[in-house]
Amino acid sequence: MIGARWLIALPFAVATACSHPQLGPGEAFNSQVITEDEIIASRASTAFDVIHKLRANFLTNRGETSFNRNQSAPYPNVYVDNQEFGPISTLSTIPAAQISMIRLYRAWEATSKFGTHNLGGVIAITTRQ
Repeated sequence: MIGARWLIALPFAVATACSHPQLGPGEAFNSQVITEDEIIASRASTAFDVIHKLRANFLTNRGETSFNRNQSAPYPNVYVDNQEFGPISTLSTIPAAQISMIRLYRAWEATSKFGTHNLGGVIAITTRQ
């Protein structure tokens, strides 16, 4: 009898745990954006930790981006307040408490907004002002 209750409750618990955050009226979930509320709720200490917990797909290798291996950039570059900050490893140096938003720009967006050297995309961080 107890086992049957768990079998009924388990799918509900899994669905709840895997659901997207609660949004207010008029808000839509954007899988390419991590909001300030999500950053605070994550209780992470660095930008890397926030991304790793909430949108680990931001950190994935995009594959070869050029036929010339020396020019290939399979990982996104990091920008802070629209200024180039460095490679993906620099995310560990940015305190989560200073971030208001993190956004992933895919390659086609990144090259038009930040330049053609961002073939792996861009992780753009906006700090609290």
